[in-house]
Amino acid sequence: MTPAAARRRIIVALDVDTLREARQLVRALAGDVSCFKVGQQLFVTAGPDAVRMVRRAGAEVFLDLKFHDIPNTVARASVEAARLGARIVDVHASGGLEMMEHARRETAHVCRREGLRRPLLIAVTVLTSLDDGDLRRIGVRDAAAQQVMRLTRLALRAGLDGVVASPLEAARIRRAAGARFRIVTPGVRPGGAAGGDQKRVLAPGAAVRAGADYLVVGRPVRDASDPGAVVRAMAHEMAAVTR
Repeated sequence: MTPAAARRRIIVALDVDTLREARQLVRALAGDVSCFKVGQQLFVTAGPDAVRMVRRAGAEVFLDLKFHDIPNTVARASVEAARLGARIVDVHASGGLEMMEHARRETAHVCRREGLRRPLLIAVTVLTSLDDGDLRRIGVRDAAAQQVMRLTRLALRAGLDGVVASPLEAARIRRAAGARFRIVTPGVRPGGAAGGDQKRVLAPGAAVRAGADYLVVGRPVRDASDPGAVVRAMAHEMAAVTR
């Protein structure tokens, strides 16, 4: 993998308060980043305009709204995400098999009918802010790694394109799901970056070595004096471990 190819696997989170701040970050990273995450914070502030802004800038969007509701509601939301032009859309695997299957079928159907590009539909497994103790407190007896694999198998059965999981589980997911299944990993921290509220983390090179396809990074890039330099350093680290 070259550094240029590695940069295409980095997704920068636009976790900012305003559309203006998001636009500034997208402009600052022009040429270094080809995909940005629009999550709940920015979407509540700016709505679909956040997605449109990134698309107008020539970049792709991971629409990270973590849909989790009854099957029909999630399917309709996924369809609208496709109409917006999102490249990646996530739903919660814990919403169940029927919910995931219905979202996949309906999104694929509408995209064929309307001539739209079908987004990658991926399932959130266990948030990277949760560890084994957190899961026990909400009634999940298994360790995080076991729960991730259980939900990954459910996403595979539903025919989804991939999962969101911490880099600590990436190797097990890759062995179980095969080469074409997409693994999107938050909880990536460049050397020296604080973990914040993330508990299950790895460095970029280690995450790629484990099998991650896309690395989502927010604060270490967003808060840097030179965001592009951080992205390029990550890309060089990722490229080095794949030579």
